[in-house]
Amino acid sequence: MTEGTAEKHDSFIEHDGKGGMIEEFSGKLLVQQEPDASSFPSGGIRSTFEARGYSAWDPTSPVFIIDDTLIIPTVFISYSGESLDYKAPLLRALKAVNVAATEVCHYFDPAVKKVTSNLGWEQEYFLVDEGLYAARPDLLLTGRTLMGHDSAKNQQMDDHYFGSIPERVAAFMRDLEIQALMLGIPVKTRHNEVAPNQFEVAPIFEDTNLAVDHNMLLMSLMKRVARKHGFRALLHEKPFAGINGSGKHNNWSLSTDTGVLLHAPGKTAEQNLRFATFIVETLMGVYKHNGLLKASIMSATNAHRLGANEAPPAIISSFLGKQLSELLDHIEKADKEDLFSMDGKQGMKLDIPEIPELLIDNTDRNRTSPFAFTGNRFEFRAVGSEANCASAMITLNSAVAEALVSFKKRVDARLAAIKDDPLFATVPDGSPSGHNATYHAIIDVLREDIKTCKPIRFDGNGYSDEWKAEAARRGLDTETSCPVIFERYLDKESIQMFESLGVMTKKELEARNEVKWETYTKKIQIEARVLGDLSMNHIIPVATSYQSQLLRNVERMSGVFPKEKANQLNARNLKLIEEIAERTATIETLVEELVEARKVANKIADEHQKAIAYHDTIAPMFDKIRYQIDKLELIVDDSLWPLPKYRELLFIR
Repeated sequence: MTEGTAEKHDSFIEHDGKGGMIEEFSGKLLVQQEPDASSFPSGGIRSTFEARGYSAWDPTSPVFIIDDTLIIPTVFISYSGESLDYKAPLLRALKAVNVAATEVCHYFDPAVKKVTSNLGWEQEYFLVDEGLYAARPDLLLTGRTLMGHDSAKNQQMDDHYFGSIPERVAAFMRDLEIQALMLGIPVKTRHNEVAPNQFEVAPIFEDTNLAVDHNMLLMSLMKRVARKHGFRALLHEKPFAGINGSGKHNNWSLSTDTGVLLHAPGKTAEQNLRFATFIVETLMGVYKHNGLLKASIMSATNAHRLGANEAPPAIISSFLGKQLSELLDHIEKADKEDLFSMDGKQGMKLDIPEIPELLIDNTDRNRTSPFAFTGNRFEFRAVGSEANCASAMITLNSAVAEALVSFKKRVDARLAAIKDDPLFATVPDGSPSGHNATYHAIIDVLREDIKTCKPIRFDGNGYSDEWKAEAARRGLDTETSCPVIFERYLDKESIQMFESLGVMTKKELEARNEVKWETYTKKIQIEARVLGDLSMNHIIPVATSYQSQLLRNVERMSGVFPKEKANQLNARNLKLIEEIAERTATIETLVEELVEARKVANKIADEHQKAIAYHDTIAPMFDKIRYQIDKLELIVDDSLWPLPKYRELLFIR
């Protein structure tokens, strides 16, 4: 539940009973191990005196070899059965959506036996020179720069995006890709991203469970390969202020074992009814649990990125595009006589406008939409670059599974209600026209759901203030406080969904929230301590040292020139001396207030309330201190400034 990876190694060695060793490793040890379960975050599920936990082989994710070591992907559970990882609930969520989607597919094709959840992630990251990284304690300890004035040139020329990849970076990318492919990670795409020294790597889509494993492995691999090339890879969502942060867009879809992509349009009216069904029920899941979906991608680090003019806002909505919106509106509003017609043995005809197979060519993109339809899949754009994709995928697949279960239940009820309708009686040749009744029931339920989930559909500018007001009017979750957003996991509707699908219990959800609140507090706490240390031990001493130089210069000028001339020449220096004195005094005062605010918050025993206190009273002080430091950076002699500046971090290749 650190949202990272962990590993335990065992050798293929046993005593031979004769004072020697023999290479041996039983299948039992391969399948199950017993690592300590008390030293990881557990939200109270495990205590130090209750250390037993189990790791069990996940056979759906292939093993691989690194440094002559056989690596076996596993789940991690407590002695009492609760999951202590993200893989176990992800596998349960994938099973739930498989079962629910397969049942709905049987309305259209009884041959479908399995539905697979697919994921293609896009990993954005920054590279900085390792020497400069080592000279920035804030980057080293928090993953982001807590201070730093923007460079005169950053991304305003739009010259980095898709530009020529720097030679040194290209060498890193080639090395990374070769090692990734050797591990079975199907990386396909590389390019410069928007911000300077920002890049992206993306694979071919895979089964969601395997894709999550591969992303976690790639992030670990990326850091190791970067160091070989003299870089540090930054996965923090917002390592630099004033330029684009990094996301990890999750391209998600469902497909059948018969080769049908359920979020792709078809060539016939019936195929497009199936397409519309899965689009609408996906929207139903996203609408009902929009606050929970936001909680699944929220973190102390991603909060810096969401809502800025580079990433989706902290409001979940879905962009569909003109063509798909018109299709759903047509199903909702058309008169039943226009939508249905009977034609003897041919059964029911559906007046649903055909959608070209390559819908992506007829659908624009909306970069401000957190959950955008992109032709044959949905792109969950709000996921952060250092996040574990499993968090978002657990919630999304569970929400869609719940919506599909509800859909089937209501369709079956509708079928039962209309079975005696003369319209669906046996046709003259004796064969029942039940297929027509099924389509009739599906359309009826779809029309209801299209109306219900309409508030989640938004094709406009998600960055605008007008949308924030409109979203609130629609009843969407507009909360921006990270600790408060986490509360959505414990909503009655959330607990009911996870428990009914067998994904997570209430106890597991409560434990995970304890971990989330505690993690949030610790991250803000570390940033506060680092910021205070840098302010008092780096910035202020350097600023006052430069101030002393200016004072000596003023004294010397007064000894060389007549008073009137000296005053004239010293005017600028005196102004700088005064400004430095005011800004350093302000920094000292703010740091003292920051320390006192931490002391007050630390006395709060409840992790939930402590996290809220850190968000409300401590985090807002960071920008106030940073503002003063960044102003000093423009004043103090460049040769004295103790930290590498943005122009160096972002442009030295």
